[in-house]
Amino acid sequence: MTEFTKLDVLAIAAHRDDTEIVCGGTIIKMADLGYKVGLLDLTAGEAGSRGDAQMRANEADCAAKVMNLAFRHNLEMPDAGLFLTQENALAVADIIRKTTPEMVIIPTHKQRHPDHSTAGDISYRGCFLAGLGKMPLDGEPYRPRKIFYSVSFQDIRPTFIIDISDQFKRKCDAVACYKSQFEEKSDQREVYPPARNIFDYMEIQNRRYGYMIGVKYGEAYIQKEMLAVDDPLKLTGKSI
Repeated sequence: MTEFTKLDVLAIAAHRDDTEIVCGGTIIKMADLGYKVGLLDLTAGEAGSRGDAQMRANEADCAAKVMNLAFRHNLEMPDAGLFLTQENALAVADIIRKTTPEMVIIPTHKQRHPDHSTAGDISYRGCFLAGLGKMPLDGEPYRPRKIFYSVSFQDIRPTFIIDISDQFKRKCDAVACYKSQFEEKSDQREVYPPARNIFDYMEIQNRRYGYMIGVKYGEAYIQKEMLAVDDPLKLTGKSI
């Protein structure tokens, strides 16, 4: 799906299936609202215990259709060998300039898999470098207006939670595309113990976030800058 186009939202993650799991509901919701949404995977997932790069590419195409993406691209950086380098950050910056998203979603720093936290560092640096005029990049300098950090499934108190109650089933459908990763087989260990499988895990966690804001399912994020409010009476949610 590599046809560069102007985007409203771009989500960046280390591996195919990462975005689907942590913020797939949000991605689907933004597409439902009429925004042009894209995903950027940094690696092909070739080092994973299950599947291979081509298999995961086919699964990513399946998920892209479920999520109604306008764009999906893979930078083919080394899986399990992802490091914050100028070269990697410039590769992300090139995509930022080519797609000019207003909003970017990236992983937070606290992660079990080193590639996941490093993906956040590379992505943030790429967003910054994309706005510098003297970088060795094509196109005009550009930076996204908003960067949100996905914290779903991490023990971090979020800044805000997005209601994905209407999108949760399709999120599960998108993750189900990754049969090589999440189809339970007797000769393979569980990826997400003690949950029986990834779908149990998402059910538990997204229910938990939804409970925090009084809805059925939610996904959690951090905004690092202070939130500006013009009319506090228009803020959603109840205090008591």
